[in-house]
Amino acid sequence: MGKTSAIGWTQATWNPWTGCTKVSAGCSHCYAETLAERFRGTPNFPKGFDLTMRPERTRLPLKWKEPREVFVNSMSDLFLGSVDAKDIAAVWETMLEADWHLYQVLTKRPGRARWVIDQLNLPLPPHIWLGVSAEDQATADHRIPVLLDIPAPLRFLSCEPLLGPIDLGAHLQAGGIHWVIDGGESGPGRRPADYGWFRSIRDQCLEYSVPYFHKQGNAPHPGKDRMLDGRAWDGHPNRTGLQNST
Repeated sequence: MGKTSAIGWTQATWNPWTGCTKVSAGCSHCYAETLAERFRGTPNFPKGFDLTMRPERTRLPLKWKEPREVFVNSMSDLFLGSVDAKDIAAVWETMLEADWHLYQVLTKRPGRARWVIDQLNLPLPPHIWLGVSAEDQATADHRIPVLLDIPAPLRFLSCEPLLGPIDLGAHLQAGGIHWVIDGGESGPGRRPADYGWFRSIRDQCLEYSVPYFHKQGNAPHPGKDRMLDGRAWDGHPNRTGLQNST
């Protein structure tokens, strides 16, 4: 966690808490769990991947004076069910106050996201982007409609680790998705993706003029094997989410 990040589609990470629980097949080889358990007992991960609240980090983005894109809770899920809504509200307040940053909130729990945002009447200004992870058709069909039901100014998808082909056509055609990221699984025991699955997602994004970011293929280490059909695909929304920056 910090002011910079090795994750290709963001610039910094911010973890007001760490630790999570598995909800679908995409969680099976969780990179965050592997890292946290490796350093269990250290100051960064005193409880490994068990939920650990870090209130001293809640206001951290206020100290970062240079604007940056911030991936919120890369080592957990902002809408984890065991986290009290008041703690989510405190994080939200920081995002509203430190509005010179752009926040990328990615969740596998869009149902809870919708409930918390609605119950607490959390504002959704243009600098707070909301996305869901979808590793296969089943998770896409379950999570994307819920995401589309949340009035976020910019909605995005992370199809990573991609475990099967995904038809996004209906969702992209409707115009409610503004950015798509995909990538294969890395690390020991990784489940290789078929490159045809990447090409299909890319082609769907091109058809509907949605920015497409290919994070990685099937390399053992994250962020490697970035080329797809001879080029890197670094599509990215601008700060209003309305245009492709590449």
